[in-house]
Amino acid sequence: MSEHLPAWVGLAPVLALAVTGLALFVVDMFDPDDDSPTVLVGVSVVGTLTALGLAGWLLSAGAGFADGSRTLLGEALVVDGMALFFQALFAAVTGLVLVASFDYLQGRDYQAEYYGLIMLAATGMALMATANSLATAFISLELASLSSYALVGFLKTNEGSVEGGVKYFLIGALSSAVFAFGISLLYGATGSLILSDVAAGLREPAALVGGAEGVSGIAAVGVLMVAGGFAFKTASVPFQFWAPEAYEGAPAPVTAFLSSASKAAGFALMFRVFTVAFPLDGVGIDWMLLFQVLAVVTMTLGNFAAATQETVKRMLAYSSVGHAGYALIGLAAWTGGSVATAESGSVLGASMAHLLVYGFMNTGAFLFVALAENWGVGRRFEDYAGLGKQVPVAAGAMSVFMFSLAGLPPFGGFFSKHFLFAGASARATGGWRPRVRSTPRCRCSTTAASSRHSGWRSPTSRPNSPGRRRGCTPPSSSQPSGRSCCSRRSARSSGPPRRLRPGCCRRTAPLWSATPVSIRNCETRPDGEERPVSGLSP
Repeated sequence: MSEHLPAWVGLAPVLALAVTGLALFVVDMFDPDDDSPTVLVGVSVVGTLTALGLAGWLLSAGAGFADGSRTLLGEALVVDGMALFFQALFAAVTGLVLVASFDYLQGRDYQAEYYGLIMLAATGMALMATANSLATAFISLELASLSSYALVGFLKTNEGSVEGGVKYFLIGALSSAVFAFGISLLYGATGSLILSDVAAGLREPAALVGGAEGVSGIAAVGVLMVAGGFAFKTASVPFQFWAPEAYEGAPAPVTAFLSSASKAAGFALMFRVFTVAFPLDGVGIDWMLLFQVLAVVTMTLGNFAAATQETVKRMLAYSSVGHAGYALIGLAAWTGGSVATAESGSVLGASMAHLLVYGFMNTGAFLFVALAENWGVGRRFEDYAGLGKQVPVAAGAMSVFMFSLAGLPPFGGFFSKHFLFAGASARATGGWRPRVRSTPRCRCSTTAASSRHSGWRSPTSRPNSPGRRRGCTPPSSSQPSGRSCCSRRSARSSGPPRRLRPGCCRRTAPLWSATPVSIRNCETRPDGEERPVSGLSP
């Protein structure tokens, strides 16, 4: 196939995402007052499906080249199986987020900018997977990050969204500076930004710039700073403190996008940089030991923190921190350099498989949260009580997502974690073997604790729950008309429910449920009108 296709075809998925993002801004330029997101979502979904199809086609064809990989633009980019795997994952998750945003953004302004920023962020993530140079890595990382900052603070009238966006931007700017400074140290020590050339310079100290022995120490500091930048991007301990604030304040579809696609992009770039550019037999520090410590600490602290949360979003945010520890096992068990073994490659492949399973399960969980917010359901665990009876299909899907994230059989999360820990246990030596074997038990106990609140419980079994206020009656089979605390207002008009101002009571019905879902957190005002007291209104 390499004899018939030009080299740039390997970048077709990236180009499809980039062109789609630019096309959205062009559409908005010609019709800026269009409140209907149909065209915007349609163009976005077509672009993501095109990128997904191209990535799948190239992946099945061995990257479209005879040797299965190809470097482009002076070796600044590389197209291989790992890059195409992550590009397909990014395109699939982006498509799901775009579809979920259709209802979530109804009636809001700046929708073209919203969809355009998502496509540009996806473009940056796709470039991160193909980066073969530290300069390309930094540029693609910033393209994805700058778009993400704006998406987190998209709800300008929501204090939590604005606060989360500002914190995300400030901490992200600091981490980018640390990452860039680490790159500059490595360039000063090796004289190159291409990953393979950096590795060659680190393996031969005499070939380092200046030939001084102290230069290898500078390179080691640069490796540590680069690792710190990646730890921020993947929300690994101790750089995880931005994630709960940003995830809770951002629109729920954006949270799904950041917690799955953005995290996977950070790991894709981290895998390539550390396995190609930083051989263990040439770097002055044992970064494998560093990732072993980070993996165990991130898994432990992330899941213990998740078990103590009272809101669904923050629990999922800390759970994503814990899952970052799982993906770090791929690097923690890597031997690196010229002594890399098949077992190391299998553990890295297991980490990629876990990111695939985690990406879809975590995206589904946050999209269920987006549905709940659109229905007016509160953010706390007790507000989800009874949803299993009101929307059984959606609640059942949420249960599958949570069970898979917890690693329970027979769901995908169980198998991905099994192969991950099996490979790590085979690679573990000395005192690390009992630590690797004990970590899954710790994870299972904390996950069970954080999942103690069930959405299948009937709201009538908790008469004192905050989700039950005077004058509020959840819909049931005995109320075929769906009358509840919102019925008086909705009965005044005919036809579909209109979009109401923040604070107004509304009622929506999902396509898969014959029973409408009403806001259950209400209060009776002095004028006799009942309004919701929790939940996110558009």
